[in-house]
Amino acid sequence: MFLQRSAVAAARRVAVSPIIKRSFTISFVRRDAGSTPSTSSSNDRNIKKFEEIKSEDDLIPPGGRAGTVPTDLEQATGLERLEILGKMQGVDVFDMKPLDASRKGTLDNPIVVKSFGDEQYAGCTGYPADSHNTIWLTMSRDRPIERCPECGNVLKMEYVGPEDDPHSHDHGHGDGSHNYEEPKTFADFVRPEYR
Repeated sequence: MFLQRSAVAAARRVAVSPIIKRSFTISFVRRDAGSTPSTSSSNDRNIKKFEEIKSEDDLIPPGGRAGTVPTDLEQATGLERLEILGKMQGVDVFDMKPLDASRKGTLDNPIVVKSFGDEQYAGCTGYPADSHNTIWLTMSRDRPIERCPECGNVLKMEYVGPEDDPHSHDHGHGDGSHNYEEPKTFADFVRPEYR
């Protein structure tokens, strides 16, 4: 009995060689390093610069060459392509700088937030910066000024988008508002200009 067990254990330890030595293949293409600059320069002729973009049709890329993986520059379309081309030229298309936190906004001199849409959300962390938790304020075209309830910081939305937006979400009302009366607050009775 002991010999049977050792024979089975020994059989398990024996390496079994497969019938097919290699069931898959590996292939690669070696490219000559000298040929890549000429192909990229021919592709650069199809890519327009940021200053040359005049319409939406200019934001359609040339695409990648056959047999290659396209880069972001070769395949990005629309606003993403506009952002990439702007960054290549050193232009911050979406103005991603943080808001001015060196002062506290007042009704006479609010902190201006630029917006391309009908609504804009901005987070207030207080003055001086990080003096309270982030409180999100909603500004709209109908109500462009908002005041932080914690620190009193005033933000004002400046609409910089197109006047007639085909992608607007006003559902045919045309005025950009939600067409409902906002609830009354204490500010309505004390100082209506705070609204």
